Amino acid sequence: MTGTTADLWHHYGRSRADHERAVPDSFRWAWSQRGGPGPELLQDLAGRTAADLGAGAARHAAYLAVHHRPARIDAIDASPAQHAMATGRYAHLAPQLRIVHADVVEHLRARPSSYDVLYSVFGAVCFTDPYVLLPTAVSALRPGGRLVFSTLGHYLNGTPARTDVAHADIPAKTPEGDATTMRRWVLQGHVWAKALEEAGFVDVGVDTVPAAERGPRTADTLVVTASRRRA
Repeated sequence: MTGTTADLWHHYGRSRADHERAVPDSFRWAWSQRGGPGPELLQDLAGRTAADLGAGAARHAAYLAVHHRPARIDAIDASPAQHAMATGRYAHLAPQLRIVHADVVEHLRARPSSYDVLYSVFGAVCFTDPYVLLPTAVSALRPGGRLVFSTLGHYLNGTPARTDVAHADIPAKTPEGDATTMRRWVLQGHVWAKALEEAGFVDVGVDTVPAAERGPRTADTLVVTASRRRA
C-alpha cells in the first residue's frame, strides 16, 4: 500500500465497482463480510474524526459517513486506481467523507494527535510493516483514541499465521497484468498484541471470528482493538 512501486491494486475490485455503486447497508470486519461484529467496535463516531487506513474503494468509510454522523472520515489509499474508484462512487458524500490519495504512513506522520479513531478492514495494517505503521498510528491518535483493524487469522492457503513480525510475499499483478508479488503481514494474535504494546498502545484486545464456511480462500479473521493512553 505504498506509492513507491507500480499500482498493485489496479485490478482489485474493478469488476465489482462497475455494478456496486450504492452506499453499503452494512459494515463487517470478517473476511467473508458475513456475520461477526460490526461498527459497534468503533464506539460512538458522532462528531468525531476517523480515518480508514487503506480504504480501497471506500465502501466501509461511505457506510460510516452516512449512518454514524462523524465530523469527518478520511478514506486514505495510496493506489491511484482505488482512489479513482472511491472518488467516482462516493465523492458526493463530502464533507463527511474525504477521499485521500496518499501513503498512509506519510499521511499519519504529518498529522499528530489528529484522529479520534483509526481503523482498517484488511487494509494498510496488513500490507505495511507494523514496526513502521503502528508507532505512527498511535501518534496520530488523540489521547484515548482507538485503533481497530481486521486481518487474516491464517494464510488463505491454510498456512498458519507467523509467530514473529515478518511478511510473506503473495501473488499480485501490475497494471499491465504481469505477475509480481507484494508483502503481506499475517501474524498470530499474540504477535500483534506485542507489536501494538511496543508501539505504545494500551488496552489491546484480539478476538477471532471463525470463517463462515470452509474452502479455498476462506479464513478466520482476527479483530484487533487498541487505544492510545489517555493524557
